[in-house]
Amino acid sequence: MGAQKSIHAGRAKIDVNVDLTHKLCTSLMFPTFRTDKCWFGWSLYVGSLCIKHPNLFGGSEKLDVSWDKGLYDSNVLVAFRRPRPKWRPQQCFFIQHSLSPEIGVHGTPYDNFSRSGSGGVNLSKLAVGLDLSEPASSKWSSTTSVKFEHVRPMNDEGRLITRDVDGFPVTCSGNTHDSMVVLKQESRFAKANDQGLSHFSMQIEQGIPVVSKWLIFNRFKFVASKGVRLGPAFLLASLTGGSIVGDMAPYQAFAIGGLGSVRGYGEGAVGSGRSCLVANTELALPLNKMTEGTIFLDCGTDLGSSRLVPGNPSLRHGKPGFGYGFGYGLRFKSPLGHLQVDYAINAFNQKTLYFGVTNLASSS
Repeated sequence: MGAQKSIHAGRAKIDVNVDLTHKLCTSLMFPTFRTDKCWFGWSLYVGSLCIKHPNLFGGSEKLDVSWDKGLYDSNVLVAFRRPRPKWRPQQCFFIQHSLSPEIGVHGTPYDNFSRSGSGGVNLSKLAVGLDLSEPASSKWSSTTSVKFEHVRPMNDEGRLITRDVDGFPVTCSGNTHDSMVVLKQESRFAKANDQGLSHFSMQIEQGIPVVSKWLIFNRFKFVASKGVRLGPAFLLASLTGGSIVGDMAPYQAFAIGGLGSVRGYGEGAVGSGRSCLVANTELALPLNKMTEGTIFLDCGTDLGSSRLVPGNPSLRHGKPGFGYGFGYGLRFKSPLGHLQVDYAINAFNQKTLYFGVTNLASSS
């Protein structure tokens, strides 16, 4: 349900992609909790636009401009990369603006926690910064970045807010916005062969008090994955965890639940805390050349840290703080793209169907 077109204008390349699948599936499967008056207007359009220039000033400078729009979210990114020798860190200057509903923290679970509805809080984020990617050494790579971030919570009508529907603050400052300068270090290890794979990544973010009212915090997150081939089958296990200390706004909490976290639950329906731990295990078995069958088990916990989040939105929405989901799925590979279908059951015996389409082939 998508189309992609590439246009060459001189040395510039413009990629235009429009995908209706997400719009149709979301409309059919999930009732809306928004109060959009223009339901049949602009809000229905889902797509992306990407503009790439490989030689902006004649010195191999690269400019990437991308715009992505979902039903209720959007993201605009402008990135400028300067050519550097391979033995020196690669520089990338970026400006990014995103708008998205804060369902993971402020969303309201329903249907035995299998779905999450809008909590009436949306985040508008503006970030300006610099990425420095260190040259890869063996199987390790690392990226250091510094950015200024300006966060403004809004309601569904687009007005700036300082409190949620229950009257609790949605920013750390108590004002209509939070500002911060964040220094981030990310290290990654990846190894793969015919018998399996290993992957590890660690992210550490430090809020720098350039101005006294700006947020001061330390936030870390890690992801460790191990895959092992067992005859024709492939077993993949991963562990994700993180924590934050110092200043904190509710939107910085770790949201647990949903596709990519604990299947069988809505986004953030398990919990949202200062800390988290999520484990995923999946066994894949080929059924034929184009299809794989899988069984999986996911579980996650906020480690009892939800009470430490300002306003404790997890407790107010009745989130359990711990949950597990299990089920089975199918993976279809075709020249047109990859289709993934998962059927999950959570701890409350509620059943949920997930599906997605990735790597859509180009069409003229």
